Amino acid sequence: MRIIAVIPAYNEEKRIGETITKIQPLVDGIVVVDDGSTDATFDAAKRTGATVLRHAMNRGQGAGLKTGTEAALRLGADVVVHIDADGQHDPSFIPILVDPIKKGEADVVLGSRFMGLQPEGIPFSRRVLHRAIKTFNSLVMGIPRKLTDPQSGLRAMNANAAQRLDFRQDRMAHCSELLRLITRSDLCWVEVPVKVIYSEDTLAKGNKNLDAVKIAWQLFLGMFSK
Repeated sequence: MRIIAVIPAYNEEKRIGETITKIQPLVDGIVVVDDGSTDATFDAAKRTGATVLRHAMNRGQGAGLKTGTEAALRLGADVVVHIDADGQHDPSFIPILVDPIKKGEADVVLGSRFMGLQPEGIPFSRRVLHRAIKTFNSLVMGIPRKLTDPQSGLRAMNANAAQRLDFRQDRMAHCSELLRLITRSDLCWVEVPVKVIYSEDTLAKGNKNLDAVKIAWQLFLGMFSK
């Protein structure tokens, strides 16, 4: 199976090179989408030999994943892996994500930070944010509560699933939208435990507690735009 990782990146010139280098031995190709960065993210990614695309303006992580997934399919991916650019996701878990797909046991595999392996350095406020989003996902989006991680960005899917999952949310709400599409389809999905490491830099750049309101609003508007 040809495995291609998709990495959306925004102003990650300091971390993107190391992130790509760690992922390269585990996949057959990497597509980086520079989402309108104002720093040297594009050049730093290009130096690694990865396929690098660029949005002319910042459109959001969801848009970056959409562009990258479409590019990965054009490059012949049998499996598409979504992974963040900032190094929070431990790339050594990529084979664990891909294994159920290789065995024909799942179409989509979702990495979960809350299945046994506790995230390193995650603040209490971030846990509260995740609980709030999980409750919203269940009550409003109809996403099963048994799904343990409401905002994981580490996932893998086979080419059929990648083609079918037509997510539209450009920004933070894409995670919940994807979960809704996955759990309401006939695609077979599973969660597996993954390791996520939080640092001061990544926490400063990541979602804030008030972003839960933004995510809910984006999803609410999206329900009426289709």
